Amino acid sequence: MFIECVPNISEGKNLQKIELIVDAARQIHGCVVLGVEPDEDYNRTVITLAGRPEEVYLGALALILKAIEEIDMSTHTGEHPRLGAVDVCPFVPLSDDMMPVCVDLAEKLAQEINERTGVGTYLYGNAAKSESKRMLSDIRKGQYEGLEDRFGPNSLQVPQEITSPDFGKKAWDDIAKKSGCITIGARDILIAYNVNVHEKNATVSKLIGSLIRTSGRPIKDSRGRTHRLPGLLSKVQGMGVTLDSLAISQVSMNILDRHETPLHVAFLMCQSLAKDHSIDVHGSEIVGLVPLQSMLESGQFFAEGDGLSDKELVDKAIEGLGLREFHSFEPESRIIEWAIQRELSQ
Repeated sequence: MFIECVPNISEGKNLQKIELIVDAARQIHGCVVLGVEPDEDYNRTVITLAGRPEEVYLGALALILKAIEEIDMSTHTGEHPRLGAVDVCPFVPLSDDMMPVCVDLAEKLAQEINERTGVGTYLYGNAAKSESKRMLSDIRKGQYEGLEDRFGPNSLQVPQEITSPDFGKKAWDDIAKKSGCITIGARDILIAYNVNVHEKNATVSKLIGSLIRTSGRPIKDSRGRTHRLPGLLSKVQGMGVTLDSLAISQVSMNILDRHETPLHVAFLMCQSLAKDHSIDVHGSEIVGLVPLQSMLESGQFFAEGDGLSDKELVDKAIEGLGLREFHSFEPESRIIEWAIQRELSQ
């Protein structure tokens, strides 16, 4: 059984330093590096590791230790909120039964990082020890620059129940000045998914985005009071955007829970709403990688019978979702489990 881990390091400009940090994970046999995405404006790099739990754990450990060695937060600036040299490191299950494993790995890693380096670590998401620490945004409040006040005697920026790390002392010392703190956790996989809409501007796409996203749309009543109507899809972020390069628009979504909103449900909902405005959709696009389970579920929906192989179901999903309408989609490199297996066999 495979899992992912997605460390976000606070370095997005120095490619040599990024390579040193990522290479530490590459040295772990069985830990596959599926993605390295640096952003100069954010001064942050998102790294995707995958493989079997123990190998991914060792890869994440090696990467974080190297990041602590290489990154000095006292000189770091960037547009993205961050708390430390490794701002966040979530373990992500690729099957339903692996979440408890990811929670255990997160706690084990947070403790080991603190014991080996002295850097304070927090647990978040499914690994959080209290509801107040479940949200990354709450733990990160005040960012690195606010840690000195947070760890001081008169901390006001962060509620008292989340000022102290889960592992490590509450102190603004040389270690905290250089490395900040690290937030480690477990969360469900996120799928970046876009539906192509046959319109040059994004008028209908923006309408669809506001209707489907879980947060819904704000309206004003006759007295000028603002109310928010809930959206049609569960645990989905959505908006409409113009795609000038293809002379179309897209409904751009983050599917936060693939079980509550499968790919085909998101696709068919967008298609139905577009038809209400006499607009066609032209397939869809998965950004990055997707778990096999999601493709099989959609393939089964579009299939006409039972007894199909995984490959046949994946082909049905590709056809039904129109994943090759404007872009290539090679399942061997875009389905997480298959991409891992391909890398491990080389």
